Amino acid sequence: MKIGGLQKLTLIDFPGRISCTVFCLGCSFRCPFCYNPELVLPEKMEKQPQIAERDFFDFLKERKELLEGVCVGGGEPTVNEDLPAFTKKIKKLGFLVKLDTNGSNPKMLKKLIDKKLVDYVAMDIKAPKGSYRKLTGGLIDIKDIEKSIEILKQNKIDHEFRTTITPTLLEKEDIVKIAKWLSPAKKYFLQNFRSEKTIDPELEKIKPYSDDYLSECCQAVSPFFETCQVR
Repeated sequence: MKIGGLQKLTLIDFPGRISCTVFCLGCSFRCPFCYNPELVLPEKMEKQPQIAERDFFDFLKERKELLEGVCVGGGEPTVNEDLPAFTKKIKKLGFLVKLDTNGSNPKMLKKLIDKKLVDYVAMDIKAPKGSYRKLTGGLIDIKDIEKSIEILKQNKIDHEFRTTITPTLLEKEDIVKIAKWLSPAKKYFLQNFRSEKTIDPELEKIKPYSDDYLSECCQAVSPFFETCQVR
């Protein structure tokens, strides 16, 4: 596994679990608002320092009494063919595994769930169905996204859907369209845009939405989900 980063402690990424987050290199999308370009763009990935897989597992062995789970994010973890072997090693050490995914590889997602190699899945919903190509850089087969949504809605694994709301790209009307597309579903979270380093540098100049606007969006779509919150 090509590892481009490690957050040694997180109390919020894996619901109810003290965890770390490992960031895999590579992604199937080119979302303009992505704030991890060093994990996505080939020219930046070449310069990104990598963490040896052996060093990562040495770290986990040292934290067995402190951590409960490992969040596997990116980039997009499912572009890596060795992801099942990687998560299996994590599970063998006694950790729970959360997968962060864009849903572009339903075959890999189903394999991980069927083989019980993940315990929780967070799937990013980038846009309403009709806007997906625009907000993912054109690298999208919407049928794959729909397959991943249906796999999760079979309720064989605890999961959530989530959307990052970026000004100029998404507004409340779009969030309502997403909610109607996903419904019925258990958990949906709204996340504010972070104007840090982004794939499209023009987005670094814009201000995130206000907390009040995010709350307004959340209230508009809450009826479609069992749980709907702003993060």
